[in-house]
Amino acid sequence: MNNTTVVEQKPQFAIKSGLQQFLVFGSLILLVIFFSIASDNFFNFSNIIGILLSTAVIGVLALGSTFVIITGGIDLSVGTVMTLSAVMTGVFITIWGLPVPVGIVGGLLTGALCGFISGFSIARLGIPPFIATLAMMMIAKGLALVISEAKPIYFTDNEVFMEISLGSVLGDLIPGFDIPNAVLIFFIVAIFGSILLSKTIVGRYNFAIGSNEEATRLSGINVRNWKIVIYTVTGVFTGIAGILMASRLNTAHPSLGAGYELEAIAAVIIGGTSLSGGKGTILGTVIGALIMSVLTNGLRIMSVPQEWQTVVVGFVILLAVYADILRRRKS
Repeated sequence: MNNTTVVEQKPQFAIKSGLQQFLVFGSLILLVIFFSIASDNFFNFSNIIGILLSTAVIGVLALGSTFVIITGGIDLSVGTVMTLSAVMTGVFITIWGLPVPVGIVGGLLTGALCGFISGFSIARLGIPPFIATLAMMMIAKGLALVISEAKPIYFTDNEVFMEISLGSVLGDLIPGFDIPNAVLIFFIVAIFGSILLSKTIVGRYNFAIGSNEEATRLSGINVRNWKIVIYTVTGVFTGIAGILMASRLNTAHPSLGAGYELEAIAAVIIGGTSLSGGKGTILGTVIGALIMSVLTNGLRIMSVPQEWQTVVVGFVILLAVYADILRRRKS
């Protein structure tokens, strides 16, 4: 392939990626319009803030999952690792009485360690990502129950920790602009993730591994080590989600995170990241997470039973995966 062909393909890929994100964003707008018409209680400030607040945790999990899925892998452990990170944060702050910043660092390191172990199992031991992360999911779930003695850990009267999610720095600066800190953190993390994916060597190797792992290896890149790095990065994002969740609820519940990994993966796929690897954007994932939250919130406001909400979300995931299959066929 000559240089002219490469130059021609890059604009084409950018145009296709931009069109895809526009369609996903258009779907989000249509959902908002539909639920606004269906219920007068949907499009008001308090409900929109509630949607953004619920998006924060799933969104951060989805941002981390984006890195792994772009490599062509999967991480089924993000939900329970999030729970374990929250529990360890509770242990550091509540049980051991350490300062809040130390507890936060402990929660982040817990997520990073779990991601490192998953990455090591996949890259060095040759265990398939599905099996390795499924095992980590069970390990994290068990450890969370053992460490917490199967009881919630409450951050009693710890207003500093609660302020991480429910406080409003913007509200203090701009009266009436009471957007929770968790939402602000989510968008800051998204910006950081976008820079990491598009402007750094981690992102370049991430796409290279997902596009053609064997060619990347033959070009002299240590694919094994970079896979470990990528899964560790996902673990850090998961730790952030655990801290946000614990701060929002003012408790670390050891059995809370089950099922969150499916919603995170669904948000990534809806946002246009390919399950086969090599394609994906942080912006698409952010929009995908918002679509999941708007859909869940809208169905709840319309008094759709919980079981039917699950059915609808399942159909949305099927449609997103089928759309990914069609994109791969066309490419």
